[in-house]
Amino acid sequence: MNKIKIPQVLHKMNEIFSQNGFEAYLVGGAVRDVLLGKEASDWDVTTNAKPDEVIKIFRRVIPTGIEHGTVTVHFMGEEIEVTTFRTESDYSDGRHPDKVEYCGHIEEDLSRRDFTMNAIAAGLEDGHIVDPYGGENDIKKKIIRTVGNAHERFSEDGLRPVRALRFASKLQFSIEKDTYSEIFKEDIQKKIVSISVERFRDEFMKMMESPLPSIGLKLMEETGILKLFIPEMMEGRNCIQKDDRGYHIFDVLDHNIYACDGAPKENPLLRLTAFLHDSGKPRAKVERIVDGIKINNFFNHEKYSAEIAKKVMTRLKFSNTEIDYVTHLIENHMFHYTSDWSDAAVRRFIVKVGLENIDDLIDLRLADMYGKYNEPVRMHDTASCALLVELTDRVKKIAEEQNALSLKDLKVNGNDLINAGIPAGKNLGRILNELFQTVLDDPKMNDKEKLLNLALNLK
Repeated sequence: MNKIKIPQVLHKMNEIFSQNGFEAYLVGGAVRDVLLGKEASDWDVTTNAKPDEVIKIFRRVIPTGIEHGTVTVHFMGEEIEVTTFRTESDYSDGRHPDKVEYCGHIEEDLSRRDFTMNAIAAGLEDGHIVDPYGGENDIKKKIIRTVGNAHERFSEDGLRPVRALRFASKLQFSIEKDTYSEIFKEDIQKKIVSISVERFRDEFMKMMESPLPSIGLKLMEETGILKLFIPEMMEGRNCIQKDDRGYHIFDVLDHNIYACDGAPKENPLLRLTAFLHDSGKPRAKVERIVDGIKINNFFNHEKYSAEIAKKVMTRLKFSNTEIDYVTHLIENHMFHYTSDWSDAAVRRFIVKVGLENIDDLIDLRLADMYGKYNEPVRMHDTASCALLVELTDRVKKIAEEQNALSLKDLKVNGNDLINAGIPAGKNLGRILNELFQTVLDDPKMNDKEKLLNLALNLK
């Protein structure tokens, strides 16, 4: 392909560059995605105009990375990152180039990029392709290959090997053998482990958005990167779950990996939850023989798994909100709903889990089921799925009935009880909680007069 279609907004942007005597090209992932027949969502532009010149010729420019030659141009309702042609040399910290120099040709700029598929440019005027490293051909062959010497590229930035695995997962490409073999080298492994945990975390979470994260996760295990950053997960390798009951066919690690595939792509944090949800099973495993039948039990594994998840996520510097979300779902994923649950039991379940978390918990359970056999779960096809549908319907009905599902939903509050003659203090809190438990059992009791009379009897 000699040309690609350039969006109208970039044509307009090019007119301004051209009128001021500059060249401009679309580069990176956007060109790759167009060549793959996909919609490009983010546009990165490179130009021979220096940052101060870009600032002069466009009205709204934010100097987001001006020390590296990058600014963000607000143009026709879009935010477009614009970087001056540059070359880089010496990466003593394994991430940032010690020296950045502006250059005059697009080919020189492309030489600094990580993979051939990302080292393709398209002129903004007519979309003509500039591809000095055979990236288009590698895209056709579905191959990930470094620009130039793989050892040099990976030595420059320890995140690049992780990015290679992420792209393999996202695009379902294979990594060219010489490129892949370099990841195993001792000095490259040291370079990888030297990257900040935040950079690894961000790349890892992008992997969670892949169609099949299992591709990248298995490559991470094979290359040793998983052990470098999340060693706890390796405890699940060869921890056998299958017993004479036939509940599982995979060991714990593969089960977690495939469960990750089974969680919704649109919720990468839930996919992370699925990956970590049974991480504590090796620490909880008990092998028993009951009536001549071999049984593997994992009592309270959700507790161990939540502890591991918290440790992993804290180390990778996730936010407290994200950690609380993941550990809460893991702690509650072993619920056992049956049709004979009373409405009060369902209300208590909602209070325990949180109405806002119910859908995600159901999705986690479905991901868990997916991970048992690495097969999609079809609702209504099994008794277990039918029960989940039933539970979801009952939760929805209770929510629509506007039942009291928290203390703030009670028709009385602390001030009401104080005005009725109940002193403030711990006893008042105990009474409020008992009133709430009463209303969970019988929603008709959520009446101010009834609750005040009951409170006076409880004081």
